Amino acid sequence: MTTLNATKVLKLLTILFVSAIALFSLYVYIALNWSYSSGERAGFLQKVSHKGWICKTWEGELSLVAMPGAAPEKFLFTVRDEAIAQKVSAAAGKRVTLNYEQHKGLPSSCFGDTDYFVVNVKEIE
Repeated sequence: MTTLNATKVLKLLTILFVSAIALFSLYVYIALNWSYSSGERAGFLQKVSHKGWICKTWEGELSLVAMPGAAPEKFLFTVRDEAIAQKVSAAAGKRVTLNYEQHKGLPSSCFGDTDYFVVNVKEIE
């Protein structure tokens, strides 16, 4: 009778563990594919780097200048797509427009250091 109870408890724990992993995976999938907001920012692309100890991500910095003589504001962003990351790297130091999507609630920095993920870049002539 004890073996039967132990088997039931083990099955229940296994089901709970697998369910927790499935729910967490569903949450991450939704957080990565549902955009909280989207928009575009224009400025000078100051920095692009591929960084991280285990999870390497492309991180960048755009300098936004509102008015001549005003202190520039920095827009920090992440690039998930390798093709977009190459375009962003090629545009370093130039004036660009970045199209981005904001994804809130990501569980770790393995997906990026920021909530802002660049989906397109255009150089401004």
